[in-house]
Amino acid sequence: MDISKELVAKSDQMNAIDLARDVTVTILDVFKGQSDKRVHIVTDIYGTERPFKPSKTVLRDIAQAWGLESQVWIGRRLTLFNDTTVLWAGQESGGIRVRAMSDIDKAFEAKHAISRTTSKKVMIQPLAAPVQVPVRDWQTEIDATTTTAALTALYQQIRQIPGAYTDELKTAFTDRGAALKATVAPEQTEGDAA
Repeated sequence: MDISKELVAKSDQMNAIDLARDVTVTILDVFKGQSDKRVHIVTDIYGTERPFKPSKTVLRDIAQAWGLESQVWIGRRLTLFNDTTVLWAGQESGGIRVRAMSDIDKAFEAKHAISRTTSKKVMIQPLAAPVQVPVRDWQTEIDATTTTAALTALYQQIRQIPGAYTDELKTAFTDRGAALKATVAPEQTEGDAA
């Protein structure tokens, strides 16, 4: 069971504490907030849309790599992490930082302010293109099963993939199972009579 969604704090935005590990997100939208006037980047963290209100440091990193026009960022990906050394009011409280970005050819050096007088240099890495996994046509595979054992094996495969087992496929498995049992029953009856 994937518990990643349970790690997310109840909040109207992505928080550093939500990042128990590096998370790669896709930018779905970028807009300016009505009340807080901050840039909101809508992402797909843990399979749900969640706004990320980046710090000025993160905005500078993104702008350095992708430019100032935020609409260009949509569809691109970021690997985010909780940098526990980020200071807030002089204390290490953690903050979201960028580890890698899509659509860059090579790593680049970014300068992060630590205080008014000190800064540190960090390297942001290129993010490899995602591996394209062929989409399975589950309905066709269900329809092609010829035994209940094959249908059961297919059912066990689909249940291992988060979000793949939809109501439509549940109905398809039920219907196919009934059809397979109906074709087996007459043969068993004839054999029992002999």
